[in-house]
Amino acid sequence: MSRAPSMAILAFAIAAAAALTVGAALVFQHGFGYVPCMLCLWERWPYYVGAPLALAAGLVAAAGAPGAARLLLAAAGLLFLGGAVLGGYHAGVEWGFWPGPASCAGANAAPTSASDLLEQMSGTRVVPCDAAAWRLLGVSLAGYNALISAGLAALAAYALRLPTAR
Repeated sequence: MSRAPSMAILAFAIAAAAALTVGAALVFQHGFGYVPCMLCLWERWPYYVGAPLALAAGLVAAAGAPGAARLLLAAAGLLFLGGAVLGGYHAGVEWGFWPGPASCAGANAAPTSASDLLEQMSGTRVVPCDAAAWRLLGVSLAGYNALISAGLAALAAYALRLPTAR
């Protein structure tokens, strides 16, 4: 008898972890007032799409269709792998290893007149991508996102290697 968890259980775990991660990001944003930058918002997309894909993979695997479950889980894993790369890129921008996108610094939002400047100042808050809003043990939210996304991608890869029949 195998002690390895089933693909369905791992898919459900990936979906739950992804939902908790993006939920925590939303709590930081709405509960504690941390305004996300453009890269932070981009980094959420793998979770928004990957969590439902992983959930669907778990449901399909539990229903006895491992081939379809593998496709869904592979797609989720690739999304989380991309999220890890994007999170690592963002963390590198925060540490000054490379420049971030110009749009994170508000370069495209230059006013053309004094009245435009006043209007823009009252309604726009540019959040730079190169300044970490929060760090724990020296790791920023972008860094934690990279680690969590990489972990979810690795868990998906592990689940894909499990035998289909027990």
